[in-house]
Amino acid sequence: MEPLRDDRDPRRPRLTAAPAAGLLASARWRGVIAVAVGALPALAFPAPSLWWFAYVALVPWILLARSAGTGRRAAIDGWLGGLGFMVAVHHWLLPSLHVFTLVIAALLGLLWAPWGWLVRRLLGGVPTPGRTAAALVVLPSGWLMVELVRSWEGLGGPWGLLGSSQWQVEPALRLMSVGGVWLVSALLVATNTAVAALVVTLAPAHAVRPSKPARTSVAKVIPATAGLVAVAAVTTSAWAWAPRPEASGRMRVAVVQPGVIDGVGGADKRLAREEELTRGLAGQDLDLVVWGESSVGYDLAERPDVARRIAALSREVGADILVNVDARRSDRPGIFKSSVLVGPQGPTGDRYDKMRLVPFGEYVPARSLLGWATSVGKAAGEDRRRGERPVVMDVGGGLKVGPLVCFESAFPDMSRHLTREGAQLLLAQSSTSTFQSSWAPEQHASLAAVRAAETGRPMVHATLTGVSAVYGAGGERVGAPLGTAASATSTYDIPLAEGVTPYVRLGDWPVHTALAVLAVLCAAEGVRALRRPAKGRLRRPAPEPHGPHARTAHGSPAHPGR
Repeated sequence: MEPLRDDRDPRRPRLTAAPAAGLLASARWRGVIAVAVGALPALAFPAPSLWWFAYVALVPWILLARSAGTGRRAAIDGWLGGLGFMVAVHHWLLPSLHVFTLVIAALLGLLWAPWGWLVRRLLGGVPTPGRTAAALVVLPSGWLMVELVRSWEGLGGPWGLLGSSQWQVEPALRLMSVGGVWLVSALLVATNTAVAALVVTLAPAHAVRPSKPARTSVAKVIPATAGLVAVAAVTTSAWAWAPRPEASGRMRVAVVQPGVIDGVGGADKRLAREEELTRGLAGQDLDLVVWGESSVGYDLAERPDVARRIAALSREVGADILVNVDARRSDRPGIFKSSVLVGPQGPTGDRYDKMRLVPFGEYVPARSLLGWATSVGKAAGEDRRRGERPVVMDVGGGLKVGPLVCFESAFPDMSRHLTREGAQLLLAQSSTSTFQSSWAPEQHASLAAVRAAETGRPMVHATLTGVSAVYGAGGERVGAPLGTAASATSTYDIPLAEGVTPYVRLGDWPVHTALAVLAVLCAAEGVRALRRPAKGRLRRPAPEPHGPHARTAHGSPAHPGR
């Protein structure tokens, strides 16, 4: 077919219709591939729990973004990959939020657009050793900025941070005690970057320069190899150097999990089942009994009869009972979710009101603008009210506990603050009954291991319907968990610990380091931009050859001497 010509300039050929359609199809399929490769890291989280996959899960995404023809295309690859990741990690929200889940994922995916651009900027084309070395530092820093921004409660909170996929890997848990989940995320991205750089460097040279023999310069693989060695060295150093929690007694805690209770009068039926299960704990020499989130549907000041029933249970089992009240308060306007400690004489006065609420689940951000979400899903019809401060409770015998409610266990700063305030045991009261058959219950329970490892304090994750689990001060599992099919109690002898982990002492230093790295990068790019005119902005580097030069008549076989 003759190429179409531009009407304004007959000498300039235009693309034919067929090639144009081919380019469009190519762009469309590239977008689909970007979403798919972005979703891959979700397999490292529970329920699949392919933790080892996290060390290479980003490689296809990195290779795709680096191959983009322009920085804009690489940014789109980053955005679509982020969309895929958000949908994959939060897919269990689809039955509740429906199409709104995709809208939120698309908006949050935009956070990865600059990261995609950075991938191409540092690893695009034939990366030099210098650019590869820079990528090993800059790309993890860029990823941490994405995780930091989306960790804001209003954007959904820090669910699915890459480092939390390593909740059952002992060396990774040791790293968390040094730099929190942030340090593990950064090292995972550095490992993926190094592997991707090795793939690019070791690829057959003729794939880029067909006229050249395949060979790889040793100097080109040094940065990527050094990156892998550095990650191994950091992990080994943390294993050997990071202080381990020091034993300081034990605490005997029972978890009451009533199981799924549906139908009319659910609050009364749940309370009756919790009472029945708790009575079976009598005589077990307990220090504390923990019920799950929304375990009591009445304000105890409004319903003194319910308060007396729970106090009677406390006398019967010989321990305080930590319940969670989800009700409209009598002394303040609005609905609160509150951890309330009840002793033998009734409520002790210790109460923690949940501070960080689940967007759409417990309140609708900008309700005047986004209130329509309540008509397409199970978004909150009325906003819950927020608590004002964290609380450390004394449960007797000098034992102090720090309660959290629901997805507050995903926030590293909250458990770190409770630890600094003297909590010896961290508690998370949760309810994932809405997502019972999804990955959510196991994902949520795994976060307790991460928080325990970061703070050097054991943590109890107690739920209404499972998974309930307990983890020791190093993040190791204590006892057997209660699965989503259980309606039962479980008692745990929990070793307590003292001392302060480097992460509790130093805070989010990996995030601060990442900010400094990106600031240096921006400064370097600014200096380079200022110097460019002096060196000749109009001068362009010679294009990279894509194949052997075409022969002319002077050098053709038909005219050998010419």
